[in-house]
Amino acid sequence: MLNENEKYPLFNIDWVVLSLYLILLVCGWFSICGASHELGDTNFFEWSTRTGKQLVWIACALALGFVIMMTSDRYYDTLAGFFYWLMMLVLLVTPFIAKDIKGSRSWVSLGFCNIQPAEFAKCATALAVAKLIDEYGFTLDKMRNFFKAAGLVLLPMVLIVLQRETGSALVYLAFFLMFYREGMPGSILFIAVAAVVYFVVGIRFGTTELPGTLSSVGEFVVLTLIWLFTIGMLHVYVPRNKSAHLFTLVGAGAIILSLLVSEFIIPFDISWVLLALCIFMAGYLAWQSLGQRVNTCLLIAVFTLGSTAFLYTADFALNNVLEPHQRVRIQVLLGMNEDNRDAGYNVNQSKIAIGSGGLEGKGFMNGTQTKLKYVPEQDTDFIFCTVGEEQGFLGSAGVLLLFLCMILRLIYLSERQVTTFARVYGYSVTSILLFHVFINVGMVMGVTPVIGIPLPFFSYGGSSLWGFTLMLFIFLRMDASRKRPILGA
Repeated sequence: MLNENEKYPLFNIDWVVLSLYLILLVCGWFSICGASHELGDTNFFEWSTRTGKQLVWIACALALGFVIMMTSDRYYDTLAGFFYWLMMLVLLVTPFIAKDIKGSRSWVSLGFCNIQPAEFAKCATALAVAKLIDEYGFTLDKMRNFFKAAGLVLLPMVLIVLQRETGSALVYLAFFLMFYREGMPGSILFIAVAAVVYFVVGIRFGTTELPGTLSSVGEFVVLTLIWLFTIGMLHVYVPRNKSAHLFTLVGAGAIILSLLVSEFIIPFDISWVLLALCIFMAGYLAWQSLGQRVNTCLLIAVFTLGSTAFLYTADFALNNVLEPHQRVRIQVLLGMNEDNRDAGYNVNQSKIAIGSGGLEGKGFMNGTQTKLKYVPEQDTDFIFCTVGEEQGFLGSAGVLLLFLCMILRLIYLSERQVTTFARVYGYSVTSILLFHVFINVGMVMGVTPVIGIPLPFFSYGGSSLWGFTLMLFIFLRMDASRKRPILGA
């Protein structure tokens, strides 16, 4: 017999999240009105207008949410694998059937509209990962299990990159936040952060010469960080190992001596000394690991060599792997290229729009920067600049506060789930939402790279709205049934 949670799932829905969802939808639609309508035009409801189409997408999203709430949540656990592999097949086929839109082949035409399968693949991936982690005895602190879970995330990333849609692919990195919550070793998160630091410092200061030497500041600083990180990891993971003291003395002596020789005797590239130091540390740790059952020293050696290899391949990747427009965007973000007419134009204009809004904004439909179309993609990827110009600092802060409340509430809902499947799925949804908001708002303000991802519930278009609605309401449906008795309990 069905219990009350199964009979009346709508009565058990979390009204806080639902209310925030509806408020964000309304705010998003008014922002699209301000961004897409011409001066003096008040016809917001015709299908020929973007606001009219967005109303249809919103109505379809609400209908989708209702259908999900009226469907048993048992299907999501049972069919998680089927949904995942079906979406992987769709992603694989998409580049061959999609039209070329601004260099990307990620949009499939359905006649009356275009949809982006990558937006729906996030939900399928979240379900598949939740299903995997829910298996009996599965823990992410075992490397074999971690690689299984990471493989489920990396596969759609690769397929989406093949569609030349790098921004949508990078969103899947948000799953690693959930992995950390579910037991992924903190060292993996540290390695990811270190890689970002290596890339930024190495690229940004790669052509800046270190005074008194023939070395670049970027190469010197990154190799020094690798030396320090290696010593730090030895102190944390192998506290009884005396190698840390050896590396500290040898490294400090070698760096100081090299700087003195280069400054007062003959200038030379002291990065070669640091490179030799890193290779020496890695080799010494690998030798120490021989005969040991727990190869912690070997793993640290791999980190040291991997970090060194990453430093010298980052420049190659920037100049030979990334697309020209992606390379220029990174250079503009890092301050290496002042380009306010091409790659930096969007960001420059969006910052002008946000700044012109002041404290209280110019009012609804009164934004001059948006009305005069100075900001490209102002009703999609750069929709937040419309909020800043029309509603000012107070309105922008209000929107961010709404997102913060939703994210915190989703964390609370995830923690109160009685099954691992529901908890993991909830954290996956939360991580994806957080990633979208942080990167989108950051790129509008010029603090993160412009990778072209929408602001949830605000940006114009059906795919993003339906994708987030699908993810969110599936989790709300799981939460509505959390008090259902577990079979066998």
